[in-house]
Amino acid sequence: MQCVILAAGEGKRMRPLTATRPKVMLPLANRPMLEHLVLAVCDAGISDLLIVTGYMEAEIRKHFGNGRTLGVGIEYAVQRHQRGTADALLQAREWLEGDFIVMNGDMVVPSADIARVLAADPHCMAVASSDHPEDYGVVQIEGEIITGLQEKAQSPQGNMVNAGLYHFSQDIFPLLDRVGLSPRGERELTDALAMLIRKGELAACRLTSWIDVGYPWDLLSANERMMQEMTASIQGVIEEGVVLKGAVSVGEGSVIRSGTCIEGPCSIGRDCRIGPHAYIRGATTIGDGCHIGHATEVKNSIVLPNTNLPHFNYLGDSVVGSGCNFGAGTKVANLRHDRAEVKVRGISTKRRKLGAIVGDRVQTGINCSVNVGAVIGCGAQIGPHALVDGYIAPGAKIR
Repeated sequence: MQCVILAAGEGKRMRPLTATRPKVMLPLANRPMLEHLVLAVCDAGISDLLIVTGYMEAEIRKHFGNGRTLGVGIEYAVQRHQRGTADALLQAREWLEGDFIVMNGDMVVPSADIARVLAADPHCMAVASSDHPEDYGVVQIEGEIITGLQEKAQSPQGNMVNAGLYHFSQDIFPLLDRVGLSPRGERELTDALAMLIRKGELAACRLTSWIDVGYPWDLLSANERMMQEMTASIQGVIEEGVVLKGAVSVGEGSVIRSGTCIEGPCSIGRDCRIGPHAYIRGATTIGDGCHIGHATEVKNSIVLPNTNLPHFNYLGDSVVGSGCNFGAGTKVANLRHDRAEVKVRGISTKRRKLGAIVGDRVQTGINCSVNVGAVIGCGAQIGPHALVDGYIAPGAKIR
């Protein structure tokens, strides 16, 4: 059996984090989300993979190579222009030999569920329950046969949605050839699925666990889920007077200085400097080369490599890009006074707690305050004592 992973898109809804990297390379528990998916596919019994790349494809190829370090064989096909999921799958046509599975590269799904889809007869589509089905394709099922697929309906008929994982035979390709352009100018895989549904030839396979990473704040939920299975691993230096609670992973070359308290699950990368007297709370991932300094608290956040929060900072429920530097006293709010769901640029995040989404190379001056749900574009410079609220454009200078 072969597996195709669709990883060509930019992920515009994930900006500013995808301005400098492909969406599938954003980290969960200090590994790119695509790497978690590759490992799950391998654990399900498949070692022959093709990744369809496009946007910033060199970063994906550089990280995964031929796949041997992960115990699989990886080849690549390129979708030069993002013209839809049907077009992306057609790029893999010459490589595929028999039945195969296809999955989107921006989700979290356990290997056991992949194995169940693998064991099902083609044609099969994985489905999962969602508490916000209006954001997905909602499916209607009779017995085990899918009888309807309604894309992003305002009043969805049920909560079972298309999970973006399929088991196909070669018979899917003549249907893909017949797919025309959608209203948004793309060739959609869902149009081929609709043909199978009309013929009663698409079965449902229900997943036990699934997270779709569509928006930056979804990274926090997925990161928390991935870290539930983390085990302690200490490869760096832990000074006397450090308190570690729960599953804490510290990478090679990192130093945790005296007076620091870390509550797991927490993953700290290589060559980091943590403390003295830092407080890091659960479900936090800190990338390689970061500095979390004196009297700084970080909670339930993802911090990408080479970012500094060196003095008297607070960061909660946030995602911060690489190469950032927070001035002393910069703090990020993560809870509205009215306890309502946080909205980002008018979009409800379904989260009561959310701090900020910060792009790469952002600098703040001393004593800055960042309000809940703020989005700061790459390269922005925030002056001392500034209040950051709403959306800050890339490269903006706030005084």
